[in-house]
Amino acid sequence: MSARTKARKRALDVLFAADVRGETAEQSLEAESLRAAARPERASSWPYAREIVQGVIDHATEIDSAIASHSTSWPIDRMPAVDRGILRIAVWEARYNPEVPVGVAVDEAVELAKELSTDDSPKFVNGLLMAIVRDEDAPVS
Repeated sequence: MSARTKARKRALDVLFAADVRGETAEQSLEAESLRAAARPERASSWPYAREIVQGVIDHATEIDSAIASHSTSWPIDRMPAVDRGILRIAVWEARYNPEVPVGVAVDEAVELAKELSTDDSPKFVNGLLMAIVRDEDAPVS
């Protein structure tokens, strides 16, 4: 597993924890930063995980707006928390991280959904992300 794949999982852990615990992503990020400092064996994946979470925080309004406007069957607050986190990560990578090709962002999100969510989630995540990235009106940084 690549360092970036591990970082995406760590970022998802942070976002999921915030969602489930009812805390802000900033609070969850700070708590994970403290844990990361105490676990040097996991140091290689932490910088990118932190960048992802901070990017999701910085662009939360735009990311959630894109997800909500393209999800015709599920309001964002009704989506499983893990799917919501996966989608936020993928939208951030696709729109705001020029180092990650859009196809890679989508593929990685679908793989996370296959591994960590429901049987229907990979298809849902893929369809929603494809709608978002195909939308020519969607602002890109």
